[in-house]
Amino acid sequence: MRIVLAAWLLVGSSSLLCAAEPTHSQAVSAIKRAVEFAQNKLAAGGGAYLWQYASDLSEQEGEQKATATQGWTQPPGTPSVGEAFLEAYLVTGEPFLLEAARKTGHALAAAQLESGGWDYRIEFSPEAREAWRFRDEVERGAKISSKAKNVSTLDDDTTQSALRFLMKLDVTLKQDDQRIHSTVEYALQSLLKAQYPNGAWPQRYSEFPDSKDFPVLKASYPDTWPREYPKADYRSYYTFNDDTLADMIDTMLLAGELYGESRYTAAAGKAGEFILLAQMPEPQPIWAQQYNAKMHPAWARKFEPASVTGGESQGVIRILLHLFRRTGDKTFLEPIPRALNFLEEHELPGEPGRLARFYELKTSRPLYFTKDTYILTYDDSNLPTHYGFKIDSRVKRLRSEYDDAVKGGKDERPLWTTTRKQPEKISRLSLDAEQLIASLDSRGAWTEDGKLKASGNSTKPQKIISMSTFAKNLARLSAFVAATRQK
Repeated sequence: MRIVLAAWLLVGSSSLLCAAEPTHSQAVSAIKRAVEFAQNKLAAGGGAYLWQYASDLSEQEGEQKATATQGWTQPPGTPSVGEAFLEAYLVTGEPFLLEAARKTGHALAAAQLESGGWDYRIEFSPEAREAWRFRDEVERGAKISSKAKNVSTLDDDTTQSALRFLMKLDVTLKQDDQRIHSTVEYALQSLLKAQYPNGAWPQRYSEFPDSKDFPVLKASYPDTWPREYPKADYRSYYTFNDDTLADMIDTMLLAGELYGESRYTAAAGKAGEFILLAQMPEPQPIWAQQYNAKMHPAWARKFEPASVTGGESQGVIRILLHLFRRTGDKTFLEPIPRALNFLEEHELPGEPGRLARFYELKTSRPLYFTKDTYILTYDDSNLPTHYGFKIDSRVKRLRSEYDDAVKGGKDERPLWTTTRKQPEKISRLSLDAEQLIASLDSRGAWTEDGKLKASGNSTKPQKIISMSTFAKNLARLSAFVAATRQK
């Protein structure tokens, strides 16, 4: 009874349970209904998706409120849904799922900017598209305003997630879909051009860097740094924040593997060399969130001061471990022990296992901000609540991973392949399938209790359609289809 209830809660529906174990054909039919509903009722531009929709489709949103003619690139938006279609195809072999993935790929191709990447939003209203420099429009010679938007964003895995999905789709299609393949090639070449001479990437870009403006330097401390928000444009800074560099490295490693091109793997290695350059000298051998062209820690948003960081530094260590496993280059391990020692020594007093997000340059005093007024302070008694100024320490786990990496050496396993291992047991999969089929409404939608930002401050209960839940449910139901496929 507890197992049934737990599975039922995962689906988030009030529908009645199926009376009998579902058949293979019933599961395939349910997947098809769910996919057709998503394509016909939710998708913009034939294959672009947002994050959430009101069940009655009266409202929709990505990270922000959106229109019915928009999709969202940032996960869990369009690329995440596309990957769900593709993975479901690879598991089940059902052609309609590959076609759904292809349509999502074409929607992303239509939203690719001239600069090579993607913005958070994907726009399909003809009038709204006039405000953007989409690659399609440029190549067909459309008249485009000089003020049109052309900023590719690497923040929040936006461009990277789109490109990783498109590469996987391209390989699955054996590079036979020219629209998909050319989109991938254009994006990869643009991102190589956007990489700085020292191996870093910016948070976002519209033009490619001039090497003379970005000399290759080691990180150092500025003579002085601002104690008040300087309101500087930080988009071109060398960026670790929000896993920008980690996502770029993952994307380039994947490109190198899928296409057998050493220049992409080399770009990932070059980014690793930047990490080595960016490690601060003593007394703080960790990393900053972002650096300016002088390789000084720099202020970004009003709550992200020039400092070293306990948060992103732990992420940087994971990147170095990942690079070592993929390349076998022990150079990437060298900075790790010093960084771990610093983090271990600077846990917050009286708060074991906790680190400050920000530490003052040179002094290593934890830095905070006051709620509402955002005044930089050493006092943690009145913090803003939207941002983690204190974080969990993962030093013990990272030390263990470091030890395992040293012992294990290079990892030769592929990062991604079109081959999927078939599940052996179907008892749990059958229970999942039973709940998932039962919870589809008459339209083919999975709904759940939730809240849309577009609804403002209303506390009224709301039924929503979550594309994150859609992707998870699709994967679970596909596993059942694969397990019950006729041999």
